[in-house]
Amino acid sequence: MKYCYLIIPFFISNLVNASGSLSVTVPDTMEERVKACTICHSNKDRVGRDAYYPRIAGKPAGYLFNQMRNFRDGRRYYQPMAILLENMSDEYILEIARYFSSLQLPYPPPENIAIRPEEIKLADSLIHLGDPGRDIPACKSCHGEALMGIKPFVPGLLGLSHAYISAQFGSWRNGGLMRGQNSNCMSEIAKRLTDEETNAIAKWLAIQTVSGEPSLPGTLAPEFSHRCSNIDSENMHSK
Repeated sequence: MKYCYLIIPFFISNLVNASGSLSVTVPDTMEERVKACTICHSNKDRVGRDAYYPRIAGKPAGYLFNQMRNFRDGRRYYQPMAILLENMSDEYILEIARYFSSLQLPYPPPENIAIRPEEIKLADSLIHLGDPGRDIPACKSCHGEALMGIKPFVPGLLGLSHAYISAQFGSWRNGGLMRGQNSNCMSEIAKRLTDEETNAIAKWLAIQTVSGEPSLPGTLAPEFSHRCSNIDSENMHSK
């Protein structure tokens, strides 16, 4: 992940140098303003180290807004994100969130990875049924019937790489660098899953063809809205 940490200052430095030596007219559009974001979060296929940077185009605006504020305010920890966002107001962060949420870009094809029949069966059961005996809800209960998220705060799970999903499970379970130490519903759920289960879920999600749209607001069951109240505890309703 050092790649983006190194290239972002270089990108900004080049802009400063260019502005001092050349007369360049740059359109004052959100597309131009967020080019530093798209160095890492482009719509290109993710391979190698780049697989750890998620797609953000088309994600629910409330989710993107919350995550950017968490990076800015230190509730999530990743220095390049903190540097980019440290002087931005809530209003401007919301503009950025709405811009990326509005993008309708093609998704990459399903990832070509090996998955055993028993892993498919295990993942399919957890994703669609959960495990009530261990208080593990089905993934689709919170992330939508099509697993494309629920507006405006719950993200989709399809179109992400196996490497990224696995890394997030690890961070949820261990309170890692990217996710911070704050307790929430995903950290509690992830800690109840075994390594075999998280790996099977990550593989299953990565090999799916992306289709459908995020579910409409109000489709998250009240029991899960209460359980995961942190997802909109710092929301954009007043913005």
